[in-house]
Amino acid sequence: MLKRGGVVAVVFCGACALALGVLALRPGPVRQPASAATGSAAAFGSAVRQRSSGTQPADSDAVQAVDPALFSPGACMSFPPTDGNRHETVFLDAGHGAIDPGGVGTTESGATVEESTVNLTIELDTMAILRGQGYRVVVSRTANSTVTRLTAGDLDGRLFTVQGSFNDVAARDVCANLAKANVLVGICMNSGEPWNAGSVTGYDADRPFAADNLRLATLLQDDVLGVMNAQGWDIPDGGVQNDTGLGSALSAAAVAYGHLLLLGPAKKGYFETPSQMPGALIEPLFVTDSFEASIAASAHGQQVIATGIAKAIGQYFSGS
Repeated sequence: MLKRGGVVAVVFCGACALALGVLALRPGPVRQPASAATGSAAAFGSAVRQRSSGTQPADSDAVQAVDPALFSPGACMSFPPTDGNRHETVFLDAGHGAIDPGGVGTTESGATVEESTVNLTIELDTMAILRGQGYRVVVSRTANSTVTRLTAGDLDGRLFTVQGSFNDVAARDVCANLAKANVLVGICMNSGEPWNAGSVTGYDADRPFAADNLRLATLLQDDVLGVMNAQGWDIPDGGVQNDTGLGSALSAAAVAYGHLLLLGPAKKGYFETPSQMPGALIEPLFVTDSFEASIAASAHGQQVIATGIAKAIGQYFSGS
């Protein structure tokens, strides 16, 4: 059984940079989202508005792409329940993907861990649990891919521009909205200095459904931390935090926005397609802490985290 060594871990909240939608792997010819409603983002938003009434029925009994014209192949996919039907839809977002690996760390045995791969496995494990509990589940991605269909303006060589990173995160909110999800859960890992460790969950306090955001975030933090520490892992509790204190930014416009893009409100001239349902983003482990990276990289660790996320979602809907 994995056990942490004798060094006291210090919780550091670096947060999932992708969730801000402003971290490019290379600034490139900076198409900064100071006016994110221009160029490819404007075209994307226009396409979304045209399709907003043409999404698939929430009770479809087939695995379907929500809108293959808007999203990458295998992205924004809807999966029906496998046992019963609660007539409720959960949107799960596996942060990062494809050319954006997210945080990168090393396990205690020296293996490299990429956050995007861990996030995806946890997302899919959580989906399987929830489908078996009667939920329709829509996931942002099913493979190591982007979510948005990339355009020339999104890339500088094989790396994201600032605008490309913005568009790929914004596409996740669009997917959740088109799917008419009842709740949104972002799944990321954290990264920082080697001595940083612990679980943290973010929510947005400036949305009309802020109370529901906070309730969901609290359930996620408590349940995921609870199932992890029941394994004897002693993961520090970074608590539930307002998203205004999370993330990082590479542009003045992103700094002025001040929210995680996955959870935050609209801002005219910057972000026009925010999520329309309660949501929260959990970062249960640091991939840059070798002990926590070892948990994150293990099938058992991923399943434990998925179990905690599914438990929190069930409690959210039951009102407990």
